[in-house]
Amino acid sequence: MSQAAQRKDHPLSLRLPDADLAIIDRAAQLRGRSRTEFMRDAAVRAAEDAIMENTLIRVSPEGFEAFVAALDTPGKPVPAMVDVLKRAAPWETPKAS
Repeated sequence: MSQAAQRKDHPLSLRLPDADLAIIDRAAQLRGRSRTEFMRDAAVRAAEDAIMENTLIRVSPEGFEAFVAALDTPGKPVPAMVDVLKRAAPWETPKAS
């Protein structure tokens, strides 16, 4: 006899003020997502950020020295980025009359 597949989803209920719900719905619509998808993605992203902020990263002394050396090494210019930074910003460019 086959066993029925267990459902892996867990319902979650929130009580939100109308203003919060309206802004969530607007953002979800702008992203082309459902309210549920938008809220799930936002909650998971916030949870991942909180975990990363509180996660201790261990590294060997040699690895740490290599990391610090990499940070201390002067950066090399990227020609394409240098060109972009030399251009005037759109709001700095005189308008043609």
